[in-house]
Amino acid sequence: MADFELNAELRTDMGKGASRRLRRIADLVPAILYGAAKDPLPLSIAHKDLHKACENEAFFSHIITIKADGKSQEAILKDLQRHPARDRIMHVDFMRIQMDQAITVEVPLHFINEDLCVGVKQSGGIISHNMTSLEITCLPGALPEYIEVDIADLDLGSAIHMSEITLTEGLAIQSLQLGPDHDHVVVSVHAPKRVEEIEEEVDAEVDGEAPEADASTEGEGSEGDE
Repeated sequence: MADFELNAELRTDMGKGASRRLRRIADLVPAILYGAAKDPLPLSIAHKDLHKACENEAFFSHIITIKADGKSQEAILKDLQRHPARDRIMHVDFMRIQMDQAITVEVPLHFINEDLCVGVKQSGGIISHNMTSLEITCLPGALPEYIEVDIADLDLGSAIHMSEITLTEGLAIQSLQLGPDHDHVVVSVHAPKRVEEIEEEVDAEVDGEAPEADASTEGEGSEGDE
């Protein structure tokens, strides 16, 4: 597994105005470190360091060492807020971990053997990825970078559900404990749509939705004029 370390500074100036100054003047990202029955710790982290770490998929499901105030603490990323229009990270939340206490983390799914998939090679099917990550519960030491899903034997019209994914020892899918209704499809193979079906869908959209869209547009224009 890749190792991640982030250097942080303690943040004493709080509030929205202070956060804006951090981002604009110092190119720092406001952060918070919480959990493990300790007080929340406001931090600031260099944007370039966070941005670089986020380029690695493993950063989102990996134990991170945060160094601040002369101490190192182990944590996982729990939330990351991005600017809606620019490539900027606005805020991050980290949760402290204890190696003897289970954690719940979103882990990326890696689909393998897509080029060998029976439903695609023999029947011309199309692969649909219904999920790209899976929420698992485990001890921090057992946390994987990703989970592999082998779809070589997936036939046309078939699917792989969460309960069918092979997990290494110590990993559990918490939502499955809620009952069979929560055993969602992860990946499936379906037949490609015929040209006639596509044309019928387009005709239905034009006949049924175009008038509503026009009415909505007129309403938005009126508000804008006000």
